[in-house]
Amino acid sequence: MTNMQFSQRLQPLQSNVFADMDKAKALALAAGKELIDLSLGSSDLPAEAHVIEAIAKSLYDPSTHGYLLFNGTRDFRQAAANWYEQKFGVKVDPETEVLPLIGSQEGTAHLPLALLNPGDFALLLDPGYPSHAGGVYLASGQIYPMPLKAENDFLPVLTDIPTDVLARSRMMVLSYPHNPTAAIAPLSFFKEAVAFCQEHNIALVHDFPYVDMVFEDAGNLNINLPQSPIPNHRSLVPSILQADPDKSVSIEFFTLSKSYNMGGFRIGYAIGNAQMIQALRQIKAAVDFNQYRGILNGAIAALTGPQAGVEAAVLTFRQRRDAFIHALHHIGWYVPTPKATMYIWAKLPSSWSQNSIEFCTQLVKQTGVAASPGAGFGKSGEGYVRFALVHEPSILRTAVERISNFL
Repeated sequence: MTNMQFSQRLQPLQSNVFADMDKAKALALAAGKELIDLSLGSSDLPAEAHVIEAIAKSLYDPSTHGYLLFNGTRDFRQAAANWYEQKFGVKVDPETEVLPLIGSQEGTAHLPLALLNPGDFALLLDPGYPSHAGGVYLASGQIYPMPLKAENDFLPVLTDIPTDVLARSRMMVLSYPHNPTAAIAPLSFFKEAVAFCQEHNIALVHDFPYVDMVFEDAGNLNINLPQSPIPNHRSLVPSILQADPDKSVSIEFFTLSKSYNMGGFRIGYAIGNAQMIQALRQIKAAVDFNQYRGILNGAIAALTGPQAGVEAAVLTFRQRRDAFIHALHHIGWYVPTPKATMYIWAKLPSSWSQNSIEFCTQLVKQTGVAASPGAGFGKSGEGYVRFALVHEPSILRTAVERISNFL
């Protein structure tokens, strides 16, 4: 089999930040280090009891054991549409503007197949989440990175995009609150992005996993947001659909992985422009059926049931954020306090400022503390490191003690 030929599209997928750190973690464990893994944003909190109960109950219903086609997802799509209307005041048609997904990553990976022809450009955030680039590579598209800089509040400067690139661009991918920088985009920026994409006939894609992972001290950023008709459902950050209520160019991806601690259940949805929803549905139909109906029943319970678990999770991550930031400041590593997500985006000390991968490799090798190198998220991520707040405060403080010794 030595002469087997593989597709050239595999070349840019040879490695990614999480796979590389997995190898480094394995070596540290083999060397006897006690691992504190802050490299992966997988919540350590459990799904709520009423969600698990809905899934468990489904297991004993034989009607849930077969294939699940699109029409069978109607109740879930209706729950998603209602959730958006309650949270953002945006009307959504569950028949034409909602599509179940295996997490938002499926959406960002598969939508380029529906939008791009070989050689077309996708405008991506730099740094940004790796699967955004992966989907473009699978579609044989080209990437134009939009640099995110601290002096611009980690927002892209749309007017910096060259006109020749714009002429060949078919999609722009945004994601706020942002992974990895933890930045928030105000509604005014989303309105600018919508107008820009309308002008240049570009599909606007918004990856929105961290809609609920926003801390109360961020509320003053978006005081002009349209309010939800249900006050306790209001969001502290905007949906792209609030800037494009007609859904003229926009589609948004939401996952229940972060808000509802359902990462392992792989459930999310796309919501937005009906033509893009239909195109993504065609791609999805060629790849898979839908998830097990019991998982959708659990997701319905999450979206329609008590939201106290979401509030508790946000409080937990805020406490972890405060503990980790305080500990970093105590050792002389001064990092801004993020207003959202479960991450700390830390500018590296000058001695490591151009070698984030080596910093993370040596850190886990010598101390057992695993983090994600900024360079793994894009060229503009170099000089930073991302820590995921997926442990209790006491463990996070221990991690910082080890980091202090390493530095």
